[in-house]
Amino acid sequence: MRMIFGLVLVAGLGLAGFAVYMAQNYIGAYEAALAAERRKNAETVSLPTADIWVANRVIRYGEPIAEDDVRLARWPAESLPDGFFDKEATIAGAGIRPRVALRQIEKNEALMKIKVSEPGGEASLTTRLDRGQRAFAIKVDVASGVSGFLRPGDRVDIYWTGRGESSGAQQTRGDVTKLIETGIELIAIDQTATVDDSTTSAIIARTVTVAASPQQVAALAQAQSTGNLSLSLMAPDDDTIAEAIEVDQRALLGIEATTATKTKAPEVCTIRTRRGSEVVEIPIPCTN
Repeated sequence: MRMIFGLVLVAGLGLAGFAVYMAQNYIGAYEAALAAERRKNAETVSLPTADIWVANRVIRYGEPIAEDDVRLARWPAESLPDGFFDKEATIAGAGIRPRVALRQIEKNEALMKIKVSEPGGEASLTTRLDRGQRAFAIKVDVASGVSGFLRPGDRVDIYWTGRGESSGAQQTRGDVTKLIETGIELIAIDQTATVDDSTTSAIIARTVTVAASPQQVAALAQAQSTGNLSLSLMAPDDDTIAEAIEVDQRALLGIEATTATKTKAPEVCTIRTRRGSEVVEIPIPCTN
């Protein structure tokens, strides 16, 4: 009986010791996690910040910026954007001519001088152009303008269709379609440079304005004066690089080009022989 009691006592002491060991490990892990969280909070509190103006809502291109559209927010000092407005700057308020958005500004995005006009300023088409770019208008219709589903900010490929050069009297190529520019950004449709999300129907435009380099503008002007231009809408996240594409009527119909070759007739040498009153020509091998 005493032996059984001793075994039970030893087992109880072992279980109690194991429970104390597990509790110490749990408490130690909790204290370590708590200390790490406290250190993290201390580092966050000590991180230098600056008060800058940010947007309270999505402000679209050309919209005036009201006092309720902006607020001051803390921003990490080491990652301040270029051209930001600090708390000393006056964005909007009574007695101040309204500023307008030169680019779309997302909610909670920092206001920057490149995206906000001066007080009383206006949003013109030139504000949509980057350095070195020019605006160029392209005439379109229902077919060439993607059935009216183009919007400012879209990117398109531009194809030219015109009369191809002939390689011979019997080898005319007919009309040729060629990809001349890819990934060109649209900055205006007719006289509109903004996107209206409330409009879901297609808008048939007569002209679209693109942002292009001077070299691209020259190529587009030449192409528009010598043929027809068609636009092909690209996906917003499409970063592929299109290869050189050119299709003519022969390639479209699967007609292989044939080369006209002139065959030289073999030279024949003869001798004339009189047989009675008759003269006969007899072919012989040519010696020269």
